[in-house]
Amino acid sequence: MDRTKSIELLNRAVSDELSAVHQYMYFHFHLDDQGFGPLALLYKRTAIEEMMHIERLAERILFLKGEVELVASVAVEKITEPEKVLAKAVAMEGQSIADYNEWAKVCAAHSDAQSKQLFESLIADEERRILEWAMADLPERQRAAIALFHMEGLSGEDAAHAMNLGAKAFESLLGRARAALKQNVQKIQDTGRCA
Repeated sequence: MDRTKSIELLNRAVSDELSAVHQYMYFHFHLDDQGFGPLALLYKRTAIEEMMHIERLAERILFLKGEVELVASVAVEKITEPEKVLAKAVAMEGQSIADYNEWAKVCAAHSDAQSKQLFESLIADEERRILEWAMADLPERQRAAIALFHMEGLSGEDAAHAMNLGAKAFESLLGRARAALKQNVQKIQDTGRCA
């Protein structure tokens, strides 16, 4: 196993994640100041998740006997308009997914399965985040239907009961929710904006 290449890529990821923490906290501060509390909180949570990514990356670097380089890869962009904030966030997540996919392949080629798995795990987190942003734009009842059925793992009957709906009504609501979620994810990926 070539530790040098893995350490280099892991440190590049640390730098990118550190830049993301700074950018997301900037978004949080400014959106909160503009009165977008729930949206600001979403970006604060995202920054915290990115900090946890840095921790996981640093642990792997240290395991490989490398030095953790805590240097942000880029400066914070001064973006404060909510639509432009989302577009920037989607672009950042998309770039991370592309980079981590490539870096996972490089680690695999250098016989470093653990670093490869770490990058794959980070990819799953970044993809989940885009899904969360798309869900945030759904009406409350559609979010609830998806959460109960897909996230909580309730049966259709139990989820319908929890929402005080008949089975057919829940099935219809869930179908509309899935279609809207798919449309939101596609729109976010295509334009960096919801609805």
